[in-house]
Amino acid sequence: MENIIIIAVLLCIIGGIVFYLYRAKKRGETCIGCPYAKQCGSGCGGKCSGCSGKEKTARHK
Repeated sequence: MENIIIIAVLLCIIGGIVFYLYRAKKRGETCIGCPYAKQCGSGCGGKCSGCSGKEKTARHK
């Protein structure tokens, strides 16, 4: 019985993660999980590490 509960909890967590990623991609987010994804936008070219130098500090403040 304990194993079934643990499996059910894990499936719920994994399902929530998949649903979050699906919704984020549908909204057009490119850097899912990056706290600066909305501020950096298309200037990163879809890569959170793509912003460099002054551009990075200016956008991420």
